Formats: sequence, structure tokens, C-alpha cells
Amino acid sequence: MSRIAIGGFLHETNSFVLPMSDYAAFQGGEKPKFSRGDEVVERLTGTTFPMAGFLEAMRGRHELVPLLWAAATAGGTVTREAYERIAAELVAALSRALPVDAVYLDLHGAMVSEDFDDGEGELLRRVRAVVGPDVPIVFDLDYHANVSPEMVALSDGMAAFRTYPHVDRAETGTRGARVLEDVLRRGRPTARAYRQLPFLIPLIGQCTLTEPSLSIVAETVRRETGDILSLCYLAGFPPSDTRHCGPTVSAYGYDQAAVDAAVDAVERMILGDEGQFVQSLLEPREAVARAMEIASRSTRPVILTDVQDNPGAGGTSDVPTLAEELYKAGAERAAVGVLLDPEAAAAATAAGEGATLTLALAGRSGPAGAQPMQATFKVARLADGRFKTTGPSVGGRDIDIGPMALLQAGGVSIVVSSKRMQAFDQSVFRHVGIEPAEQAILGLKSTVHFRADFEPLAETIILVRGPGANIVDATLYPYRRLRKGVRRMPGGKPFEG
Repeated sequence: MSRIAIGGFLHETNSFVLPMSDYAAFQGGEKPKFSRGDEVVERLTGTTFPMAGFLEAMRGRHELVPLLWAAATAGGTVTREAYERIAAELVAALSRALPVDAVYLDLHGAMVSEDFDDGEGELLRRVRAVVGPDVPIVFDLDYHANVSPEMVALSDGMAAFRTYPHVDRAETGTRGARVLEDVLRRGRPTARAYRQLPFLIPLIGQCTLTEPSLSIVAETVRRETGDILSLCYLAGFPPSDTRHCGPTVSAYGYDQAAVDAAVDAVERMILGDEGQFVQSLLEPREAVARAMEIASRSTRPVILTDVQDNPGAGGTSDVPTLAEELYKAGAERAAVGVLLDPEAAAAATAAGEGATLTLALAGRSGPAGAQPMQATFKVARLADGRFKTTGPSVGGRDIDIGPMALLQAGGVSIVVSSKRMQAFDQSVFRHVGIEPAEQAILGLKSTVHFRADFEPLAETIILVRGPGANIVDATLYPYRRLRKGVRRMPGGKPFEG
């Protein structure tokens, strides 16, 4: 039985949005609360996070020493105070836990702080400084990780999500446990390889339910065998303004030739598929017109995805454009969520169910083209914003997004919250009395995650290019740190800095 320190520090950073992600952002919301010591086990067990899978796999097999676990919804750059407070607390807890035989960390892979473009790489550097050069360090990563060469050099193995929508979070932790146990049994890996692709992949092109990502991931699974301890393809997160932004292939093992051959094969496959990662979107008005035409002859919901205002990629979630276009077009049995406007939620709560309010709804965060929605709304339902998710991607998670209201304008119902939440689970609609399957049109602030829970309901899915901070065309981002020569879109021109 080995003594293993465990912890987590997770953030997916969109460098081009405000506000920055401060210490308070890591205290809950759509994520579990900041947890210390035994709270890590108590709060993460049974969830869909990787740490849950790791805990279950290691139960009774090793002595686990929980340090801390902190996560925030994707958003702006992590403040200096937040990064230093959390990293310092984790490192201090690790120092107190010594001696340990290994360290396991639950990370994201796309964290950027005010001081560190490679937030995970800096954390691993500090952890390595505490445990020394000989203690194994293994971690798990989100599929959207921007992996740096330092992250690979400082560690002994990784496990990464293989799905987007992320329906294998807990399974990833289980694989991470297997990787760590292999290291403890066989010794630290003697071979590593890292390849960085020369183009960025937009999030809508990263879905593993479709090609080319489906086959790329399958190839990594097929090749992770024998002397290859772990082989990971990470698609990257374009809104992170870092040198190492973009897709990577990494491997650890016990035979350098085998490790190199595996990563080179996957790299060639990705390069050959470059042109397949691009998808088309419709402008909001055109998308609404098409949705209404299809809905008029369908018995199942037409789904409109507001991909550029996705809070799961750092979007503000307060752009009402899609809801307003549905309202202006006279849509019936349409529901849109989740729109952030704590002031509107408070006003609706004060007015009470059944009241009518004339509001300038949301649209105050500043994305280009976003304006408040001016209308008179009926307060159809109020809720406290505390509920448990039920879907395959994030089921079993305790959510607290503050006071909520269901506001109705004509035939359009708008789910309004006080904190950001991606529309990745039907439970957020049901919490305010909306049954998604009974709607003619569903407008969802999500890019891909919605597919796990909503796609089975859908007649069809229409991708919408509305205003927002999760810009699909990465050539529009004002990068300052991105490495020269990378193509910001598949098939695009090299970035010149």
C-alpha cells in the first residue's frame, strides 16, 4: 500500500473576457465547493468529476491523503491573488503530508493567471520542488487542455478526457488511477514524447461524436498498449492566449521508439484531417427562421445552440439576442436558457409569480453586438437555483446558481439565473417548470456539451453565430502570446504575431 497525496485546482481560462476569475469564483456555483482535507473525499465521491473515479478505483488499495480541491466555471484570467492563495495552500498541505510515495492531481490544462500563461505547468513545478525528483506525479486533464512541454517533463503520466461532450470524466479518473498504479509497480517512465500541432481547432469542430475527432480518439486508445503507459490527444482551448495554445499529442512509456511511433502516427492523422474540423453557423435571424419552419412540421424540439455565448468557454451568458429574435419572430413554445441577469432575477423575485415587469433584460456585459432585450415579461416561475443535475455528462452534481426566474414574453420562455451555468443538463429547465421535450424550439447557451442530454430529444440542431466572447473564428482574437506560425483556424494563414 502506497501513500498518495491527492488534490485538484481547475480552471479553463478565456483570456479575452472580463471579469477576471477571482478567489470567490472558486467557492461554488455550478462546481462543487472549495474542499479541504477530508472534504475532498466527502464532496467529490459519487460525482462525475475525474477525482470521483480516482477515489473509487483506489478505495482500500492505498492510503490517500487529500490536500484540497478547487474549481471555477470557465471565465477570465485567474487573478494573482486567487492563483497564489490556492496554489500556496495546496503546496503547504503537500509539505505537511510528506513523506508520500506519489502525487495525483485533478487539473484542467487551460488555466492562465495574471502571472503564469501555463498555470498547470507552474503548479507542477511547485509540486515537484516539494516532493523532489524521484516521487511520481500523475494528473488528469480536460479534453480542451493546452498542454505545454513543461507539463510533460515535470510529470510521470496523464489521463485525459476522450469525449466531448465530456461523458467520461469519472472514467478518466479511473484511468488515471491505473496509470499511477502502473508507475508504482513498474517504476517511473523512461520515455516521453510531445507533439504540438500547427493549427488551432475551434470548439465546435472538436466534438468526438463526429469525425474527424471520433477516429482520432479511437486511434489513441488503440495505440495505448504494451510499453506505452499513456497516450493522450488533447484538442486545446483557442480562447487561452498562451504560447502553447492548441492541440497536442503526448505519451509516456518504457520504450522511446514505441512512444515516438505512437505520437507520430496520431499527429499524422490529425494533420491529414485538418480541413474536416471546420463547421458552418447561421446568423441569429436566419437560424430562428429556419428553426420555426422546421418546428412547424415536427413533433420534437428544434435546438438552437448559442455557441459564442457559452459560459462553459468563458462566455458571459448574458447575451439575449437569440431570445429576442425568437420573440420578434413570434415563436411559440420556445424556451431559452440559461441567461445571466441577477438584477432581473431579483426584480422578478420581489414582484412575485404572476406579476408583469417591463425590463431591459441582460445584454450589459459588452460583447460586440449585444444589447439588452426591451420587453414586458410575465414572471411565470421563481426558484432558488439549487438543484441536482441528472444528465449523462454532469449528472449528480449539486448546483447553486442563485435566485432564478422564468420570464415569458409572448411565446418565448427565458430561464434567468443569478450565476452563470452552461445549458448542459435538462434539470436547469425543469427547475423552473419547463419540460424540454415539450418545447417546439430550445435555445441553449452551449457549444457541444448540450448534446449529451439534449440531442436525443432533437429534431435537428442549428449552430448559431450570435454575439459572445467564445468566438468561433479565432482569427478575430487579439492574441499577444500565441506562438508565431500557428494557423488560428484549420487551413488558415500562419499567425505572424
